[in-house]
Amino acid sequence: MTVLSDDPFLAAANGRHSTHTPVWFMRQAGRSLPEYKAVRGVGSILHAIKDPVLSAEITMQPVRRYGVDAAVLYSDIVVPAHAIGFGIDVAPGTGPVASDPFRTPHDLQRVRVFEPEVDTPYVIETVKILAGELRVPILAFAGAPFTVASYLIEGRPSRTYEHTKALMHTDEVTWHELMSRLADHAIASIASQLDAGASAFQLFDSWAGALSRRDYERFAQPHSARVFAELAASHPNAVGIHFGIGCDHILESMYAAGPGIIGLDWRTRIADARTRLGATTVVQGNLDPALVLAGWPVAKRGCDEVLADNGDHPGHIFNLGHGVQPNTDPGVLGQIVHYVHDKTATHRSASR
Repeated sequence: MTVLSDDPFLAAANGRHSTHTPVWFMRQAGRSLPEYKAVRGVGSILHAIKDPVLSAEITMQPVRRYGVDAAVLYSDIVVPAHAIGFGIDVAPGTGPVASDPFRTPHDLQRVRVFEPEVDTPYVIETVKILAGELRVPILAFAGAPFTVASYLIEGRPSRTYEHTKALMHTDEVTWHELMSRLADHAIASIASQLDAGASAFQLFDSWAGALSRRDYERFAQPHSARVFAELAASHPNAVGIHFGIGCDHILESMYAAGPGIIGLDWRTRIADARTRLGATTVVQGNLDPALVLAGWPVAKRGCDEVLADNGDHPGHIFNLGHGVQPNTDPGVLGQIVHYVHDKTATHRSASR
């Protein structure tokens, strides 16, 4: 189904006012929803993702429940690496794990070319199903090269990134070759989702904040920049969002890599981001997910602070500053959506 250009999400993504401030939540499809638990089944999330009918249903669940303004594809950032046979899975309660991590130049043989039509036809089919069912934009996504590389190299989520940083600084040739291949994966994956019916995309560089600004600009930024540049060339109408956690110290560098929409976590004020990046900057975020866990009165105050921080700027997509936590009360998320919609619609009507 074709999404209209005056759709609230697409309008905000392009810096234009619409009927209300659009809302969606990272990880809105998943563990916090009872209807998700009823259909999810057992086993790895990667097995569920391979079922297009199930994945489409899970993607649509939060749209039905909350009335959010965008549907983010039910998938995972390690899907391409898993699909090419690298040997990575997603362990419940842990995250991506690889029993045989990437550690030497020889491991480059395990990071082959990713061909979405051959390797992940189920993702393409999921997006096609959604495009025929939904009236809101579908968000494609992929992991940024650095964040995916960190999982392949560490073999599991890390606090220190010791093996990743060691490879960066001891074998820069191998590092950049790996990053180049993972950039190719992200480009191909997102492009295939856009071709199947997605309207926008988000590049998750969740753990880029673990790098100093100097290391980010030397080892990560060029590869993420290539992802955005090549997608802008091949899909000029698709808006891109760049998001990471704890990235205030590299905010300008991330924005330079993907000068579209900048996703902020709760540590960076929206007004401060626009002071640093430019007054017309389109921003996504940035309610602290912990405030949602504290219940509606606290979450409501947090919503008011985020909206006041934005100052009725047209380029604002309301979201959390990170993903929905598994123990989140879905009722509070529903209240947030309705509150933001109602408050911004009322304000805009009164200001005309």
